[in-house]
Amino acid sequence: MSMKTVRIGAWAAVAALGLIAAGVFAFQSFHEETAPPVAASAKLGTPFNLIDHNGAPITEKAFESHPTVLFFGFTHCPDVCPTSLHELSLWLDELGPEGETLRPFFVSVDPKRDTADLMKDYISSFSPRITGITGDPAEIERVLKAWRIFAKVVPLDDGDYTVDHTASILLIRPDGSFQGTIAYREDPKVAVQKLRRLATGEPS
Repeated sequence: MSMKTVRIGAWAAVAALGLIAAGVFAFQSFHEETAPPVAASAKLGTPFNLIDHNGAPITEKAFESHPTVLFFGFTHCPDVCPTSLHELSLWLDELGPEGETLRPFFVSVDPKRDTADLMKDYISSFSPRITGITGDPAEIERVLKAWRIFAKVVPLDDGDYTVDHTASILLIRPDGSFQGTIAYREDPKVAVQKLRRLATGEPS
């Protein structure tokens, strides 16, 4: 059996598993780590006291009473984070006034390095609508667990480190219930439609 045939078979298996998992909540990290499935109606999250990218205090109240878009990542991320934030910025622009109710947040999984100033500088390369969140590492850890986000520090050969983490974007309804996710490198048309449904309150 050729390697090409093996690859095709593997991708077919992945696609089949994706169809089976439709309608449930399963986040994937860079290395396919997953969190336990969560029903679409579930409420996630926890109270927290952190800071935004301007250094101002921010709590879980920032996620209330409006549709929320959550992405967890870090400023030293080599590819997934800048790609996802860039795509999210394009999708928000495409929605225009239709997506004005959406409030997107970029939550650091690497608060030891991601200071408010660094987050602010990093986010400035994307949409001004995105709010960065960082702060006390222990508090961030509680938030990650409450949102069922996978994050693991991985040492590098040069003594530095990277962080493997959940790559999906979370979509949260105004009442705090989970609506769905946008997968890493989601088809742009599908991603925009998901954001539109969240913004307008249409069924997912």
